[in-house]
Amino acid sequence: MAHIDISGIDYFLSDGTQLLNGVTFKVPDGTKTALIGPNGTGKTTLFRIISGDLVPDEGVIGRSGNMGIMRQFVGQVRDDSTVRDLLVSAAPLALAAAARAVDEAELAMMEHDDEPTQMTYAQAIVDWGDAGGYDVETVWDEVCMAALGLPFDRAQHRPASSLSGGEQKRLVLEALFAGPDELLLLDEPDNYLDVPGKRWLEAKLNESKKTVFFISHDRELLNNAAGRIVTLEPGINGAGAWVHGGGFGSYVEARADRNARFEELRKRWDEEHVKLKELVNMYKNKAAFRSDMANRYQAAQTRLAKFLEAGPPEALPIEQNVRMRLKGGRTAKRAVVAEKLELTGLMKPFSTEIWFGDRVGVLGSNGSGKSHFLRLLATGGTDPEREHLPVSEVEIAEVPHEGTVKLGARIRPGFFAQTHVRPDLLGKTLLEILHRGDEHRSGLGREAAAGALDGYGLAAQSEQKYESLSGGQQARFQILLLQLSGATLLLLDEPTDNLDLHSAEALERAIDHFEGTVLAVTHDRWFARTFDRFMVFGSDGKVYESAEPVWDEKRVERAR
Repeated sequence: MAHIDISGIDYFLSDGTQLLNGVTFKVPDGTKTALIGPNGTGKTTLFRIISGDLVPDEGVIGRSGNMGIMRQFVGQVRDDSTVRDLLVSAAPLALAAAARAVDEAELAMMEHDDEPTQMTYAQAIVDWGDAGGYDVETVWDEVCMAALGLPFDRAQHRPASSLSGGEQKRLVLEALFAGPDELLLLDEPDNYLDVPGKRWLEAKLNESKKTVFFISHDRELLNNAAGRIVTLEPGINGAGAWVHGGGFGSYVEARADRNARFEELRKRWDEEHVKLKELVNMYKNKAAFRSDMANRYQAAQTRLAKFLEAGPPEALPIEQNVRMRLKGGRTAKRAVVAEKLELTGLMKPFSTEIWFGDRVGVLGSNGSGKSHFLRLLATGGTDPEREHLPVSEVEIAEVPHEGTVKLGARIRPGFFAQTHVRPDLLGKTLLEILHRGDEHRSGLGREAAAGALDGYGLAAQSEQKYESLSGGQQARFQILLLQLSGATLLLLDEPTDNLDLHSAEALERAIDHFEGTVLAVTHDRWFARTFDRFMVFGSDGKVYESAEPVWDEKRVERAR
């Protein structure tokens, strides 16, 4: 048995703002339950409360079963962690503690090879065995082969940063599903996964007997794998929860019907409120001239007071109003021209032309070179002219290549970074960033900046620093900066990964109205339906074009 029982959870931010308000629902044993909702409503915070990382201000979390957790940082690891460290992060607590003790003892042995240190190391090895460490290494061997194509003994000391985001995700997910924990808590498990990886995840969710509670914005994954959906709905005093007992296929209609009922009930309540106030006023006026009306006036007052004490019906959830306005501008007809372009060590030489106004999806498995291709274009291509330099201060690593790729006249590349890492924005509030401007965009006055943030659903975060935003809020803000910068070539690396459902739809509409050229790396099958054609980075190292999305390319065949 494994379940979660969440009852009356309140949580306040450090500035006193209430983020969660009486959140109550259950994740029954064996179910696959998705948690969705607008960015910034507290989904990850709620997960951190369930996992014990945060303490709620009110309410109780009850659960049964051992819990395995995949936190949001998986996929973004860029420190000195190793593959083994990633696997340890997904291991049961006792096993993880024993693994850390072995690591600490090994480091101590390198510095002091004396008898006490040797004894400590020997005890750590014994404890590792007692905790089941050698048994789990057998599982990790299978996990590494499945996720990386390498056995554990060859993969364990590799830097985690050498893996793509999808490889990091797949590694940890393989370990959790193969592990002993009956209850899994997965924070955006589909982010960074390619489509074969997402299909694998859907199959795992459907076949696993574990209870799984997961956050996702992927409409296709929700449609294929979620049996129940919990929505965090923003309100004036923080977010509450609504549970839809079915899958995503019936979710949109069920939510619309529910909101329509709320609207009708509120309309009736308002009408009754008006009638009662008019009744009180009528008897008040009559009581001023007729003493026999005093009792009726008092009774009407009592009736109105009880009506107000009972309160209105449940309020209609606050709907996010995200209005993205990507403008662009006219450029040369040939926006991008590649001739015998070879991404060193990644893909074989290819040539292509991308024309003004094209919407091109860039597809392929993780690690195939798609993001490298976008970054090369984002830096202006081969020997860029000044007009082709990127329209932001985002740091873009150099991409070694052979052959050439050139940008057309008046092409100004705007790059959306998958990881949202923006050192140039750290320590600054959103208003401050927009007010100051930079060499690529003019600064905005306070009123204009507030209006721009409101259009992206970020008005309430105007005084927050960039790094304090949720992943989805950072994504929306990056897109706003592209809008203000005058980019005519949008280079979007997994733009929908952290966007909530409403924001993803707003981005689709904005791209549709954008006057310019768009290239997007994506593994979002729903989002890909909006593109005209596709560049596919194949498993054989060749790049080819397709009129339809191709999702079945395997891992690129190269030495590992």
